Amino acid sequence: MGLFSRKSRVPKVAPSSPIADTASFDSASSNLKTSSTFNTRIMNRISSASVPPTPLSPMTPNMPKINLPKPPDPSLDAAGYLKSLGSVRERSRIVTEKALKNKLHHFDVDLSKFPDVVTFVCGIIKRDYDAPFSTIPSHGRYQHFCVGGRDRIANLLATFPPDVDSTERCRRLIDLFLVSVLLDAGAGTKWSFKSAENGRIYRRSEGLAIASLEMFKTGLFSSNPSNKFQVDKDALQRLTVEQLAQGMQSRPDNQVAGLEGRAQLLIRLGNALADKEDFFGDNGRPGNLVDYLLAHPTTQASSTPIVVLPVLWNVLMTGLGSIWPNSRTAIDGVSLGDAWPCSSMPQQQSASPGSPTFSPFPNSGPTATAQWESILPFHKLTQWLTYSLMQPMQNLLKIQFAGTELLTGLPEYRNGGLFIDLGVLTLKQEDLDRGLQHYSDYCQRTGTKAVEVAPMFEPSDDVIVEWRGVTVGFLDKLCDDVNMALKAELAGGELTLPQLLEAGSWKGGREIAEVSRPNTKEPPILIDTDGTVF
Repeated sequence: MGLFSRKSRVPKVAPSSPIADTASFDSASSNLKTSSTFNTRIMNRISSASVPPTPLSPMTPNMPKINLPKPPDPSLDAAGYLKSLGSVRERSRIVTEKALKNKLHHFDVDLSKFPDVVTFVCGIIKRDYDAPFSTIPSHGRYQHFCVGGRDRIANLLATFPPDVDSTERCRRLIDLFLVSVLLDAGAGTKWSFKSAENGRIYRRSEGLAIASLEMFKTGLFSSNPSNKFQVDKDALQRLTVEQLAQGMQSRPDNQVAGLEGRAQLLIRLGNALADKEDFFGDNGRPGNLVDYLLAHPTTQASSTPIVVLPVLWNVLMTGLGSIWPNSRTAIDGVSLGDAWPCSSMPQQQSASPGSPTFSPFPNSGPTATAQWESILPFHKLTQWLTYSLMQPMQNLLKIQFAGTELLTGLPEYRNGGLFIDLGVLTLKQEDLDRGLQHYSDYCQRTGTKAVEVAPMFEPSDDVIVEWRGVTVGFLDKLCDDVNMALKAELAGGELTLPQLLEAGSWKGGREIAEVSRPNTKEPPILIDTDGTVF
């Protein structure tokens, strides 16, 4: 089948699904032509004054104006600022500005190839959806459970007794989605999962989704004998690598990448759920965050439930902050999670007295000192959680979210690989040589057979951090350019950034990888990861 061969136009989530028709987000802005225009449009995206006029859900067309809390002042609370959602787009803009001028440290940039990316993504969207493309769902974990056209979440909800109310149904889905997202790091090219329900084989993100669902349905993550359909602190704290290996069907000839890292992540999740009873209740369930959000003063201020997105963000960043490995970046002793020093950011050789300092590896001994300005935050997995957890709350409890325009494109290897495989970004020769040597060393160390050779780096490598930073900015630009290219078909509407992620960039990155490296379907740059980053 050709890359643009006709596929079924049935949306991945049928409109009749109990949690279908996921929310629309902020409208995309106009086409980006120049650096100054780029600045203006991106800054418009991160306005904290009010929500955009586009309704956040087709079920709730009217949204009152909501004032969003401002992020911390970085000069007063650098760690708080770098952990805020608004800092992701704002800081990535610095790297993107350099990319637009072809002044990146590790990549050559050919903006003449950007229209090729736009054409490629538009072709995929038009292949899979009918104009005006209103059936495209927002990006989220829900769609991965529907691989093969089967709505497994609807089927799961149908198994619950009638006395399980909508709030408890929502708690259960949040329990499932949170664990599933945390397990959604690259599985490796050798791993696959055979479903016990239909005997079919699934791989990659969809395989991880089906595996997490089937483990959830067996009660692996529950300590409650009367309700196996939950995730709680006690079950996670008792989880072993062997149990997770069995549940994921990981064995020597079918090894999932980073198995031990995934298991340790879930165990740390159990500890975090136990530590944050105000968010997750005394039984330590992720789904209890629904009760916290509904009782929050900012939610209670409206006649209908409107959750201010930074409130949900704070729950996820604060409540789950302790689950990340200790080798991540810290500033003044505060772990930042998915945030990394980057040479393309402003640099200072030494910090002034009293200024915040960061440690890239806080447990590794003496470290260099630098200003917070040199750190580039992404919080990709937390954003992926946010996109995914909003879906059941929006559709089962009719909750609206104010401030979703703060969310960015996800800086991971499918979205980022799209720009490399189509020639916009090209790794500089020195870095290419270094990455190929790393891959050769990795193959020797792990016994991996090098089928299709590609450069490899660790997640903290400056190449990866710069690549992810420019990916965030280029996804905003891609959304604007795709909307301009599809203007006639959109008939006055616009694709949102989450719709672009779902129907275009993520899918496009995967499909061009399959064409470019048909034997492994790997991204153009490989990540030597422990299973907890991407």
